[in-house]
Amino acid sequence: MTAFITAHLPLIILCLLAVNFITFILFGVDKRRARRHRRRIPEATLFFFAVIFGAAGALCGMKFFRHKTLHASFRVGIPLLLIIQLVIFIVLFFLCV
Repeated sequence: MTAFITAHLPLIILCLLAVNFITFILFGVDKRRARRHRRRIPEATLFFFAVIFGAAGALCGMKFFRHKTLHASFRVGIPLLLIIQLVIFIVLFFLCV
């Protein structure tokens, strides 16, 4: 497992950056659609991208676009997901070292 992670680290980092960037953009698109009274991106979709290691992008999108900041599920859930994901990364880091 550790050999796989270290061998594919650049690809893993690239995928994480891509997921977080897409999540950030989705929050911006949803905010724009909300202002224009258009069809919205489902909350389940926003949470899905946060769960697949896009929590940092979701939190940045919430703060930057001031979007979903009043929803308790987002206000508590996204930071909690980020903490869980950081713990996973720390554990994997120490397993690889």
